[in-house]
Amino acid sequence: MGAGWVAGVTRARALRTRCLGPEDVKEVAGARTLDDALRRLAATPYRGGLAPSAGSSPAEAQRAVTATLLWHLRILAGWQPSAGTEAVRALAAGFEIRNTERHLSTLVGDASPSGPDRPRPSPYRLGALAIAWTRLSATRTPAELRNALTASSWGDPGGDSPAAVATGMRVAAAVRLAGAAPDAARWAAARLALLVAREVFVVGRRLPDVSAHRAARLLGPRAVEARSYAGFRQALPDTAGWLLEDVGEAADLWRAEARWWDAVERDGRDMLRRSRFGPPPVVGAVALLSADAWRTRGALELAAHGGRGDQPAEVLDVPG
Repeated sequence: MGAGWVAGVTRARALRTRCLGPEDVKEVAGARTLDDALRRLAATPYRGGLAPSAGSSPAEAQRAVTATLLWHLRILAGWQPSAGTEAVRALAAGFEIRNTERHLSTLVGDASPSGPDRPRPSPYRLGALAIAWTRLSATRTPAELRNALTASSWGDPGGDSPAAVATGMRVAAAVRLAGAAPDAARWAAARLALLVAREVFVVGRRLPDVSAHRAARLLGPRAVEARSYAGFRQALPDTAGWLLEDVGEAADLWRAEARWWDAVERDGRDMLRRSRFGPPPVVGAVALLSADAWRTRGALELAAHGGRGDQPAEVLDVPG
């Protein structure tokens, strides 16, 4: 294995120390106010960008946690050979999706999600993890944005509405991840199954044809064409069906979110322990960092509502 993988995997294993860990996450969740939670985070890897303030909102604090995760992923990507960088970029595609969603909301004139007295947050700074953000950010109409996506590796989302773009990009990201990081293909397929199930059987929104065609690459045409949630579950391949195996009703899909993160964290820990140099430990490091940030965001939400440190661990599975 080349020197690039030796350096990349060494950095991946070192970044494990940037996780807060279950016990500290519980401590943050048990804080009685958001400011108390932020003070507890002040001596942790999430301290950058976090500051106790009477004007801080949970969303702003959670975004700071997410931005810290992105910074760690940018550092990790910088130490990788080209294949490793591409894997980290595929795993981090959600940041570009979020940037694009916010950009499109501006183009269509949506009110700021931060409230009338809070400015819109700046786009995440993607650096080498950008896929097509420079081109996307320069668009001035929804139609231009769709055209820019179509001309990029994201592909045509099948429409220029916020729903079509968000769904189309997430479907494309799952397919991209399965190809760029085979060790994460199981996560990509399961996450895609959850996305499709929510869109079709909860929201009641049909996937654009181009997105349905892409989704079928991971889920199979029978699942994508299913007319009922039960039929959808039955048609899923094993790589995706495990996530929904005991979620009998579409209304209970929320339960699958925490299970997905548990699996990502468990698999990531196993990958990071592997002795050989190559993609698995790098993918594992991204998994652990991402799961830790997700749980920390949930802990901040709980603290903002008065703290729930006396509650069982499942409460920390609430997404931030």
